[in-house]
Amino acid sequence: MKTKCIQLIVICILTITTSYAQNFEGTIVYQNIYKSKLPGVPDAQFSAMMGTTQEYSIKDGNYRSSMSGTLVKWQLYVNKDNKLYTKMANMSSILWNDGATNTDSILSSQINKNALEILGQMCDELILTCNSGVQKFYFSNNLKVDAARYAKHKFVNWNEVLAKTNSIPLKIIMTTPQFSIESTAIEIIPKKLDDSLFQLPPDSKLEKSPY
Repeated sequence: MKTKCIQLIVICILTITTSYAQNFEGTIVYQNIYKSKLPGVPDAQFSAMMGTTQEYSIKDGNYRSSMSGTLVKWQLYVNKDNKLYTKMANMSSILWNDGATNTDSILSSQINKNALEILGQMCDELILTCNSGVQKFYFSNNLKVDAARYAKHKFVNWNEVLAKTNSIPLKIIMTTPQFSIESTAIEIIPKKLDDSLFQLPPDSKLEKSPY
């Protein structure tokens, strides 16, 4: 598989990725399972490259996501910039994507109530049929997020997902022509997070993402 294709898939996955009565602040740990659809590319190769676990931390409209694979170190969304910053393991520069751009579009959407229970949370199901494939999000109203903070985050339809759910997904299933991924929360950690977690490293070399 070409490296560019892999890197684009990883960026999309990382993007799609608190007190219970208020907006969530803290970290959610997800377990990821991949199924390859590409000849000659086994499931294990996706797992090794992109990682079978993901930590997603969120605070005040910012989020940071890291995975246990060998291809990507982390991704950071900075609300005031409306940009996604991605640190690839094989590049010295940090790539950035404009949150206002989106090459995908939603064709239809559907919400099914009380579809699945995850970590003791009864979740509704949001199904999006998009140009890129079918996406399913399972969310609980007990894990709220302020959707207005992400209104400009059009990249990978994230603003639309949050506008419809107002919650952080506890499970995501995505199907594309190249692969499918099932990402399920295995731990919810509500805690106060330091603002420094959502800042770029000093003297970062930035480069516009080609993906």
